[in-house]
Amino acid sequence: MSDRGILHIKGRVLAGPEDIRDELWVVDGRITYERPPRAVPDSEPGSGVIEGWVLPGLVDAHCHVGLGSAGPVDESTTEKQAVTEREAGALLLRDAGSPSDTRWIDDRADLPRIIRAGRHIARTKRYIRNYAHEIEPGDLAAYVRREARRGDGWVKLVGDWIDREEGDLSPCWPRWAVEEAIAAAHEEGARVTAHCFAESSLRDLVEAGVDCIEHATGLTEETIPLFAERGVAIVPTLVNTATFPQLAAGGMKYPRWAAHMRRLHERRYETVRSAHEAGIPVFTGTDAGGSLPHGLVPAEVGELVKAGIPAADALSAAVWGARRWLGRPGLEEGAPADLVVYTDDPRADVRVLGSPQRVVLRGEVVR
Repeated sequence: MSDRGILHIKGRVLAGPEDIRDELWVVDGRITYERPPRAVPDSEPGSGVIEGWVLPGLVDAHCHVGLGSAGPVDESTTEKQAVTEREAGALLLRDAGSPSDTRWIDDRADLPRIIRAGRHIARTKRYIRNYAHEIEPGDLAAYVRREARRGDGWVKLVGDWIDREEGDLSPCWPRWAVEEAIAAAHEEGARVTAHCFAESSLRDLVEAGVDCIEHATGLTEETIPLFAERGVAIVPTLVNTATFPQLAAGGMKYPRWAAHMRRLHERRYETVRSAHEAGIPVFTGTDAGGSLPHGLVPAEVGELVKAGIPAADALSAAVWGARRWLGRPGLEEGAPADLVVYTDDPRADVRVLGSPQRVVLRGEVVR
């Protein structure tokens, strides 16, 4: 920061896919494209100038701050998770379910902004222990209302999980319960997303009005047109679905489930590519927290490209498009100065995202 509290950032400012500027200033933590009267010339000491390729802070649209492999974690661990995201350039996080109260992070100017979906809501004994509210269908709508009021405009359902009697993935909720729950969330002004690995839970959720599906490995040529028609977004979490063979290797007790997980893994890239080509909105998320480390958004963008999504679209899925979808600003005039600076053009090679030169959060250089 300059001695007058002003940053001058110049080079190539990627305010949008087609909106490229030469410079911006940060004054009192906010962006302006008009040179401030009290700005120090770049040649003078304390000018606060940074040069490079500039993006809005990256978006991890599916992570779990405050969650570990055994359930909630303490504040020190939660802080480390948030800092790891920040160091990777992820400055806007959609927390897709956490049993921890992380509201204290909102008071920390040096930590990423979080959009919360409350706590996961799952069927009794049909999810990871200590993660979710575990309830029966008759209580689903009431719990959705509760989490809608606790969250930041989102609610997270567990749409499918292994049914130990069947020995395979199966839907967690009957159609009537899903319809009631999604209607309740929308009445509360919240959107609904759902964890879904398999094929069988998708149609009921989409036809009931769900807003987003996490993972979405079960998309098929029958359900892809339905998603596209309804405008239901997906967050594929490819860095997570890459672990399916490892999960299946530990599933000797449930061979049908293990074989199913391997099939979903084998066609994961084809599934995501087909969804994108059909016009389904695709956004970046990592499923960090629990079993995966934080800070994987750059890797997830690379996975989208590997799946066959054009680099420009994969980048938008982590930046401009994701911020629009979540209702948060990018590099607009007057917006909070949450941005990342790179030495090279990330549009030419998305691997550049893995090496941020500077990270600016709320107008302060934090890296």
